[in-house]
Amino acid sequence: MPAADPWLPVGPDLKTVNAGYENPLHALASADIPAILLRRSYNSDHCRGLIRRFIDRGLMRDPADTESDDTRTRIDIGTSLGNMGDDQRGFFEHAVRTHDLFEHLFNGFDNPVDVIYNSLTALAAGKRVVTAREPDGRLYGPAIFRIHYTHHTYRPHIDHVTLREKRFNYEVSRFEHQFAGVVCFQNAAQAGPATQAILHRCLWTEDVEAHIAENAFHEYARLNDIGQCRVELEPGDLYFFNTRCIHEVPAVEGTDPRIVLAVFIGWSGDDGEVYVWA
Repeated sequence: MPAADPWLPVGPDLKTVNAGYENPLHALASADIPAILLRRSYNSDHCRGLIRRFIDRGLMRDPADTESDDTRTRIDIGTSLGNMGDDQRGFFEHAVRTHDLFEHLFNGFDNPVDVIYNSLTALAAGKRVVTAREPDGRLYGPAIFRIHYTHHTYRPHIDHVTLREKRFNYEVSRFEHQFAGVVCFQNAAQAGPATQAILHRCLWTEDVEAHIAENAFHEYARLNDIGQCRVELEPGDLYFFNTRCIHEVPAVEGTDPRIVLAVFIGWSGDDGEVYVWA
């Protein structure tokens, strides 16, 4: 299907996306579309209930606690390959603990990890969607909650286990394309939708990386008339995007943290499996 003009997410639900695209993930891989946006995929009341549980269990800092000694601007609930992958043994041991935690963390609520996996399965054109694993059976973390406090931001970048992180010693490096899936749990001190990401209509290359490294990507995009898409989400909305597209996240403003449930996704056209990890 030809690229949309303007470059806009497709949605708002699985039925509409699959009716318009025979293979939605192929369209995402080629950057014909910036994102697949599925509105109200998860119950927003359950978002609020789980956030309260995270605070009560000490998994995240209560933003109302102004006397806390914890000054981190990002807190993870889960196992991050990007942050922990240099220590492979420690990464997989931590992932075991994440699986154990997630076995009971959502009791009494709909399982938000299942929402991501089930939605991805519906988009995968018959491919098998599974948690990433090594040939010896060691499992990666299935998903991760990222909790971002005031001023936390992500400048223009890509996420990719081979192009950026060079993690060729992990099985997920076998995939040609990498996507991300994100469920909005809470926007920062705002009612209604808020910008969760800015996606640029620009796939990463070594030449583009030079401009990113010099903190000059915005000028490069202006000079080359590169379009962008702002992804506006409310709690419970889920979106998927190609992480090789240059993207950025605005700084958190206000007292409440921005909270998302996120995954990375490995996809190749000729591979019958789709791997998911955090």
